[in-house]
Amino acid sequence: MLTSKQFSETLHEWAHTFMRRSFHDFKQYMDAWGLSTSQANALMRLYHSGACGVSDIGDHVGISNAAASQMIDRLVQMGLVERTENLGDRRVRHLTLTEKGCNLAAKGVEAHSRWMKDLSDVLTESQQAEICSVLAQLIEAANKMQTE
Repeated sequence: MLTSKQFSETLHEWAHTFMRRSFHDFKQYMDAWGLSTSQANALMRLYHSGACGVSDIGDHVGISNAAASQMIDRLVQMGLVERTENLGDRRVRHLTLTEKGCNLAAKGVEAHSRWMKDLSDVLTESQQAEICSVLAQLIEAANKMQTE
């Protein structure tokens, strides 16, 4: 019989493997562009959620507005992010990805998820179905915990 400790250890091992594998290729790709983890994180925020302000980036990355502004300056200089003024309030700056930034982010996402496709290729359809069922249960349990 599986103990709670064994379950927890197996889940921890999977989480560690998942994080290590899923971010390895992504990090290598971003490193090749000379981007820090915070800069890559800011690009992903803009890629997945669209335009926002500097303070939104700071909150997302976990840095001060001043540090976020400096980081954004570098991304603007690299041609990855565009900063525009809000017509209603010139103190507010809107950040968007440039075409170059959008392409870089899309390729980073592709590098990030490539290993999952490779993993699915080595699993049988039956294994994939079983794993999907179990993961759906884990997701449901985790979501329940958030609402309690």
